[in-house]
Amino acid sequence: MSVIDPARPKPLARKGARPTTGLFRAFWRWHFYASVVVVPVLLVLAVTGLVYLFRFQIEPLVHPDLMRVDHAEGQLTQPWQTQLEAVQEASPGATVVSFTEPTGADASARFTVEAAEGLTRDVFVDPYTVRVLGSLDPDSTISGTAVRLHADLMAGRIGDTVIELGACWAIVMAVTGYYLFVRGRRTRRRQREVDAPGARLRTTHARTGAFVGAGLLLLVVSGLPWTGIWGEQVQKLATDRGTSMWAEDPGALSNPTSTLDESLPHSHHAVPWAQGKSLVPQSDPVSAGDEVSVANLDTAVEVGDRSGLAHPVTVALPSDDRGVYSVIGYAFEDPGAERTVHVDRFGGQVVSTYGYDDYPALAKVVSQGIAVHEGRRFGTLNFWLTALFCVAVVVSCVTGPVMWWRRRPRGSGAVGAPRGRMPLASSPLLAVLVVGLAVLLPVFGASLVVVLLLDRVVIRRVPRLRQAFNTADR
Repeated sequence: MSVIDPARPKPLARKGARPTTGLFRAFWRWHFYASVVVVPVLLVLAVTGLVYLFRFQIEPLVHPDLMRVDHAEGQLTQPWQTQLEAVQEASPGATVVSFTEPTGADASARFTVEAAEGLTRDVFVDPYTVRVLGSLDPDSTISGTAVRLHADLMAGRIGDTVIELGACWAIVMAVTGYYLFVRGRRTRRRQREVDAPGARLRTTHARTGAFVGAGLLLLVVSGLPWTGIWGEQVQKLATDRGTSMWAEDPGALSNPTSTLDESLPHSHHAVPWAQGKSLVPQSDPVSAGDEVSVANLDTAVEVGDRSGLAHPVTVALPSDDRGVYSVIGYAFEDPGAERTVHVDRFGGQVVSTYGYDDYPALAKVVSQGIAVHEGRRFGTLNFWLTALFCVAVVVSCVTGPVMWWRRRPRGSGAVGAPRGRMPLASSPLLAVLVVGLAVLLPVFGASLVVVLLLDRVVIRRVPRLRQAFNTADR
């Protein structure tokens, strides 16, 4: 008695049409169409994500004259305020907005300055000699360009929406890919046994996809809070229910001047994601009196150290007499250690302290997810797994189109889409899942409506398009 493999298409008559029913061909078709949107987006995200992961290795190699200094054993660093004054002297007309301590004994100190025309540059200083080494535009560096592409394709709101669209359809591609992987495993094995053309490439694509799928879903979901549509809508929904994806410092709610992101340009360097929208308190020069000393940068760093902040700290400098020094502790690998201490300019008192323990529950979850997304939550293991996922995504994005190119129909004008239709009418559970996903991800839902309308109203009614897209009968 023979056993029928459900993943293997039934034998066809020579002149008969290929089958259009069944989940396998339907999922294959949707996997194909999802890839049209997903592959370009994921390829950009994977490559730029790799660059961002290795930014601490790449940039010092590219700019050793700015980021590396000679250090003799026992040599002491000069006061931070002295270095700040050197930067101010070397940057006439510019405002110094932040300072970041050196990351090691052979690293330079970094000051971010903002010119009158709004341009931002990072100025590097030798902490031992107080020599200004030079400056660069943080957006023009390799990692800075990668961050901008990764965020919105350097195309603003349109680019952000395109990335969100690709991320949503990546979920569809991962789910359908897993179904194809499981149901098609016997067919792939038979093809390898007879050394069928393309068998090894299909196996490579399937195995790589099986490895990358779960990690891809994790990275996509943890990256959605950054998106302009899903992220904003979820934040509004959360706010209506008394929580938030971001943190709001209760000690800063009286007469706030700005948010922490606004106080520190290019905040991906140091500002915890959950604190970017938190308000910054003010100093009070009136009540301070004439006898109170004015705090400087060294005072702020010392107060942050006494408050238990981990080094290297970043300090957002006050922009006027009512501003404060916002000292941000180093919490690269552990969001649970995120803390910011706001120091009054007059007397160096702590105005407020805000950190992970004060976050709403949702902000804590999102912060942990973002740390995993950036490959830093679980140290070296998280880093290399994320790097490996990025490489696997690149492999999948290359092998998929190559498979299509080899199997595409030549000379017929067809795009080579698998023939099949999703049996939503006969599968209520599947219909509920699709509708649920469309509601949960509005960008996916809107694009799905557009695709279905094009299929029903245009493609099915134009014979040439119907043939080109290999559209199944109703």
